[in-house]
Amino acid sequence: MTNQVLVVDAERNRTGGHARSVVDVAVGLLIAPSGEFLLTSRPEGKVYAGYWEFPGGKLEAGESVEQALRRELHEEIGVHIGPVQIWKEKLVDYPHALVRLHFCKVFEWTGTLHMREGQTFSWERLPVRCAPVLPGTLPVLEWLTAEQAV
Repeated sequence: MTNQVLVVDAERNRTGGHARSVVDVAVGLLIAPSGEFLLTSRPEGKVYAGYWEFPGGKLEAGESVEQALRRELHEEIGVHIGPVQIWKEKLVDYPHALVRLHFCKVFEWTGTLHMREGQTFSWERLPVRCAPVLPGTLPVLEWLTAEQAV
């Protein structure tokens, strides 16, 4: 499943030409001792505003996935994370960008959640209650469901 490209809104025009650059994004699954995980809403002014996703952001030049995740989660939600478990990867072809999502599990963090971009947050379990969920988040929910079934 992780090798297939998830194409979102296939009927919509893609930006750019045929050879679009891949944007690498570090994504954090903050998982509480209770098993709940954090979802945040995309802020107003961003593509897919109001959709729910796992927090994270783009890798900057020269950054590793872990470095980007540490920076982004501090900038975006105000926490400092502990050990990072690099977990899975998914290539998602959105109309606005071709994105390689690097999903990481995080079980330890310090600080109080502070939604610095005006987004909202929710601690969730499967099945998630918040909607709509960003298409690139759906495979993660499927992977988590499969893990619970084992």
